[in-house]
Amino acid sequence: MDYAATRDEALARVADAQDLGAVEALRVELLGKSGSISGLLKTLGGMSPEERQALGPQIHALRESVSQALGEAKDQLESAALQAQLAHETVDLSLPACEALRGTVHPVSQVMDELAEIFADLGFAVATGPEIEDDWHNFTALNIPESHPARAMHDTFYFPDQMAQVGQKMLLRTHTSPVQIRTMLDAVKTNPGGAPIRIIAPGRVYRSDSDATHTPMFHQVEGLVIDKGIHLGHLKWTLETFLKAFFEREDIVLRLRPSYFPFTEPSIEVDAGFAIINGKRVLGGSGDAPGHGWMELLGSGMVNRKVIEAGGFDPDEWQGFAFGVGVDRLAMLKYGMDDLRAFFDGDVRWLQHYGFSAHDVPTLSGGVGVRP
Repeated sequence: MDYAATRDEALARVADAQDLGAVEALRVELLGKSGSISGLLKTLGGMSPEERQALGPQIHALRESVSQALGEAKDQLESAALQAQLAHETVDLSLPACEALRGTVHPVSQVMDELAEIFADLGFAVATGPEIEDDWHNFTALNIPESHPARAMHDTFYFPDQMAQVGQKMLLRTHTSPVQIRTMLDAVKTNPGGAPIRIIAPGRVYRSDSDATHTPMFHQVEGLVIDKGIHLGHLKWTLETFLKAFFEREDIVLRLRPSYFPFTEPSIEVDAGFAIINGKRVLGGSGDAPGHGWMELLGSGMVNRKVIEAGGFDPDEWQGFAFGVGVDRLAMLKYGMDDLRAFFDGDVRWLQHYGFSAHDVPTLSGGVGVRP
């Protein structure tokens, strides 16, 4: 058999191939499992050693030549096809790229950061405590003993009795006020004589309630000041300064009303003046002005003597004030939301609308320039 002639014929056929389909058909015909050149390779097994030595190199050379020619033809045709595609298709590089989906900063997280920023300017530290709390820290130390009717004010999630610790029932904390007790006790341990305390305690709290303005889990921030010579004037100034900085308005007007909380005495409810603008309540101005009203905003008061004692301080030497407000409520008022339940639904559309881009988080323009 004339292997050189077979090679020349195969190479000529490869050179005449016009497209990738024709090149692939030739590869199968010549080098496939049943191809003609593959058949020649199979005959080597039946040859004598002398014939195999003489013909083997020629058959292998034939296969290598055809294989190389097919590869080069394929590369050339693919390159030509790409060039033709590039010549007919264009990309406008001036068009903006598709925006990738990004997460957002939740309004509650944003408000938490704003609160920490404001109160840091006022000299307050941020304190935290456990969300699974014991009955003593959550109620008893805050002047709410087991028989106290004020316990009916809280719809509490209790854990089974077998989870009790040292005789204390365990529960999901109903407010962040237990952090006040823990902070005072820690301060007394650090300094037996006690020490001035200025803290805020933001965090999650739990109550069995659910509607448009209540959820089983929500967020509170409580403030506590323990020092000598503290009076209601310090509390009013702190709240006014805080609210003016948070809402970024200088016309915030507060009204203090007598109230009752077991852990403060005297206790006061704080109302803020508002006006109706475009159908929404906007804080600012006196609630007694025409077209205005008063909105209940938070509870506060002077720390009860029994609470100061439970925290390890001498109430004849130390006084203080405390206040608490819902973080979710502050977010709703500042950023125009009307249903608290949406905060926890995890709806991406709501988060994209009310959330804040990590690159465009609002900052407080004024801040607080004066310390109490």
